[in-house]
Amino acid sequence: MILPSPAAERGHADHGWLKTSHTFSFADYHDPEQMGWSVLRVINDDRIAPATGFGRHGHRDMEIVTYLLAGALAHGDSLQNATTFRRPEVQRMSAGRGVTHSEFNPSQSETTHLLQIWIEPDVRGIAPEYDQRRFEDADKRGRLLPIATPDGRLGSMTIHQDASLYATLLAPGEAVTHVPAPGRRAYVHVAQGEVTLNGVPLATGDGARIGNEAELVLAAGADSEVLLFDLP
Repeated sequence: MILPSPAAERGHADHGWLKTSHTFSFADYHDPEQMGWSVLRVINDDRIAPATGFGRHGHRDMEIVTYLLAGALAHGDSLQNATTFRRPEVQRMSAGRGVTHSEFNPSQSETTHLLQIWIEPDVRGIAPEYDQRRFEDADKRGRLLPIATPDGRLGSMTIHQDASLYATLLAPGEAVTHVPAPGRRAYVHVAQGEVTLNGVPLATGDGARIGNEAELVLAAGADSEVLLFDLP
């Protein structure tokens, strides 16, 4: 089963300083058919204008991954982290029993483009955690590189859920294969480019909910960047 989620059907909002698209219900966008997939709750595709951003706000009991596509992000939080990061760095926060943070585009001229991802944790009320790591583009080319996993394998960031996030960069004609364990679900998000997923065409901003597929083959028709979630 592969159920495409076209980019044009996402929730969209233009706040001037922020242009955002919501794969799943979020903020003022609510669709009872798009409340998440398995433990994957949010994929927000955000473009933040120069010298603007999100003021201090709070989260709890959520695994939050910020995947930068372009530009930089200045982060400050109640754990005393204060850092500016840019691609190919990825940020992970376990909000746990509560954390507040702010996110700003520090550039005076460059737009920040990012994906913010929320995954529901399998444990609640833990102490908040923060992690930030580099995942080089060269290591994503032609392969599925683990970015966040439950066991921190192969240098990935550790999240509190039996879910794994992979990223790949594919040139035209390249393909990667993922074999889910029996009973697992998956989700694919095309950050940019054009691919087929088991023959189903997907383009920039498109996603697909996946269940009961023995094998997933992503084949690129153009230079592409794709995230794949392996989910319970």
